[in-house]
Amino acid sequence: MIKIIAKYFFNKKFSELKSKYLQKIIKNYDDRSLEPNLQIPKHIAIIMDGNARWAKNNNLESKDGHNFGCENIELITNQCLKLGVKYLTLYAFSTENWNRPKEEVDALMELLVNTIRKEVNVLNKNNVRLCVIGDLASLPHKCQVEMNEAIELTAANTGLTLILALSYSAKWELVEAIKQISTAVKNNQLNIEAINDALISAHLSTASFPDPELMIRTSGEHRISNFLLYQLAYAELYFTSTHWPDFRKEQFIQAICDYQNRERRFGKTSEQIQTNLTNVDESN
Repeated sequence: MIKIIAKYFFNKKFSELKSKYLQKIIKNYDDRSLEPNLQIPKHIAIIMDGNARWAKNNNLESKDGHNFGCENIELITNQCLKLGVKYLTLYAFSTENWNRPKEEVDALMELLVNTIRKEVNVLNKNNVRLCVIGDLASLPHKCQVEMNEAIELTAANTGLTLILALSYSAKWELVEAIKQISTAVKNNQLNIEAINDALISAHLSTASFPDPELMIRTSGEHRISNFLLYQLAYAELYFTSTHWPDFRKEQFIQAICDYQNRERRFGKTSEQIQTNLTNVDESN
């Protein structure tokens, strides 16, 4: 019994210390002038996985899990605004998701329409620009209408760019890019020798956005599931067992802390990176 009580108070004290530590980090992120060495990813991509599993664990229906997960988008979006993240890409619905039970797909499409209708004015007020990537023509007509109206309303906003990947597949995206490039070559509009990384990137649906520096996947799966295959070449990957509805502010901060402890070498050695950092410091 004494051991149990001691363990309880230890865990409680640890939780309090952890909370204070995270709050300190959040404060530093909110005012980066206090911590000039902290680097916030410019572009974060998230695979929001685990809504159905979360619902099952809580004796709820799958649609309830998606509803809670949808509400969590607002929380993470607001946190990105506070931290100064410029781009947030959310894997909302993959082309493979069309294979799910019809009633679940219908519920997801209805949720999409209702959420956009409900949140678009909030996004606009917060200077958030909404963009969409994916095969939008495959979405129900009312989804396309709501999405296009929201995109048009927020088009001039200059804060966070929120990118929803809807009916999206990286393989589909690459096939479409190859078709466009091949057609240009066939019509003598493009020399085959001109095909390079920049040209391919320019033909992807993400052409107007920088590549993500950090990719987060929730719910314990350790794969990227046909998501931004080309763009994630040098992204730092962060996997957590937390289901998306439970992925809150603290977990988000923890993911960014993990990112900041990574050494991004881009093929170089650690010594080269350190030399470059030293040269930058000396020049400043």
